Parts: sequence; C-alpha cells; structure tokens
Amino acid sequence: MSLLITVFFQMLSLVIMMGAGFIAAKQGMLDGHTCTKLSAMIVSIFNPLLALSSAISSVGKIPLDRMGVIALVAVGMFAVFILIGMVLSPFFDRDPFQRKMFQLMFVFSNLGFIGIPVVSCVLGAEYVVYVTEFTLVYNLIFYTYGVALMEGNFSLASLKAIITPANLLCICAMLVMVFSITVPDFIATAVTYLGNVASPMALVTIGYTVSQASLKQIFGNGKLYLFSFLKLLVIPLALLPVLRLLPVPSDLIPVCMVMFGMPVGNMPLILGTQKGLDCTTCSAGIIMTTILCIFTVPILMALV
Repeated sequence: MSLLITVFFQMLSLVIMMGAGFIAAKQGMLDGHTCTKLSAMIVSIFNPLLALSSAISSVGKIPLDRMGVIALVAVGMFAVFILIGMVLSPFFDRDPFQRKMFQLMFVFSNLGFIGIPVVSCVLGAEYVVYVTEFTLVYNLIFYTYGVALMEGNFSLASLKAIITPANLLCICAMLVMVFSITVPDFIATAVTYLGNVASPMALVTIGYTVSQASLKQIFGNGKLYLFSFLKLLVIPLALLPVLRLLPVPSDLIPVCMVMFGMPVGNMPLILGTQKGLDCTTCSAGIIMTTILCIFTVPILMALV
C-alpha cells in the first residue's frame, strides 16, 4: 500500500505540471501555435537529449546484455499489441476505417511524452535510456506496420521518414552506451540541462490539450471506458506473468510495465488526420487514457 501511495503522489506531481499548462491556456498565455512548436521541440530536441543524458551518465554502469533483453521485450510488446489490436478492434467499431484507428490505438502508446516523464519521476532518470530502445522500435513499427495499415501498402518513402534528428540522437545515445564513449564534461552538462526541460515541457503541452477538449465528448463515450480498462490495466497485467518468465532483471520489470501501460499516443491521430478520417474518438481516447493513467500506473507499480 505504501508503494501505491508513493507512486500515486509522484504521478500527482505530473498532474500539477499538466495543470500549469491548463492554467496557461485558460489565461491566454499558451495557444495552439505555440503548443505545436513546443511539441516539435520536445520530440526533436529535448526528449532525445534526455535519453542521451541518461546514456552519458550510465556509461560503464549498464551491461549490454540488459539492453539486449529490453530490445527483445520491446519487439515482443509490439508484436503482442498488433495481434491484440487485430483481434479486439472489430468489437469497438464496425466502420473499417475506425477499426483501423482502434488497431493503431492499441499498438501505439505515448512512450515519449508520457513514458519518459513517468519513468524519470517514478523510477529514476537513469532508466530513461531503456525507454529510448522502446521508442526506436516504436518508430520502426509505426513507419512500416502503421503506415501500411492505413494506406493498404508499404512504401520505402514511409520508411525514409524514420531518419529524423530525434532518431539520430537516440541512436547516438545507444552508441554511447554500447561503446562506452566518454563525453566531455561541457557537452554532458549542456545535454543534461537541455534534457531536463523535456518532462515538464511535455506535461505543460498535455495540459494545453486537455484545456481545449470537450469533457462531455470524452467522458460520454462508453466504449472508451472499456478500451481504456483493457489498454491501461488488463493487457499490461496479462503480460506481467510472461515478463517474469523471461530473463528480465527485476529492476527492469517496472520499466517494461510502464511501457506496457502507457496511454494512447498522438501518432494514430496524426496519421488518421492526414488520411481525412474522423478522429474524434481517437482524440478523446488519447485524453481519457492520459488522465486515467495517473491512477493505473500506481496500480501497475504496486503489483510488479
């Protein structure tokens, strides 16, 4: 019970940071244009630098076999999520395009915006480097399976989209770890300070998103409650016994469980919007699961 309470209050600190964004939006200090620009900076600069900072501080402390185990867990997680999405999505909507949206919602979680702050706050900044492995696999799966699902085919053009400054920085973080590269102190200091901006800024932008949402539209959709229950609790807890059977170090199991139990990410919404689909349900699902994970993450951590 004490662990549950501790993690809950740590999650509550994240809510306070979201509240800052909510208040800033209501007071007219933060608008959609600014939030979009901030989000781009978080994705392309600050989150990757936080991962690089974690890698720099972890050089020589993390055996490569631990990183290899996490990479396999990440691949396995997405394989299971894809299968679950294929099986369960028809029960949530009969429309073929909306079924695809639910498939994407099951598979692609908010590993960066929410995953990094949660892991950093609840488990410690030294574990953020493992989130980087999940995000690299995430990007590969999204620009192959995700794009192919929505477009009906796979093209090399979509795969080229993986080559971004953010992913290159994440790869640099992996190389620093693998080859135990020593980074000069002045660079490490700059990377650390910039990386520390990532979590609070991400939470502020989420607060803005919540401020713009219709709560009636979000919490009046009955099927989203079932979806959220499955995604945030049932599926992660079903995977926990499997995780314990694998050679995963005990201190990394909570990291994996956080990754399993993250809310819906923005990428399905972006892809659906580009295709001209009705993304109302997806948008509501993102906000609902983000709010509910404040309560579900402590439960997952207490049961690990």
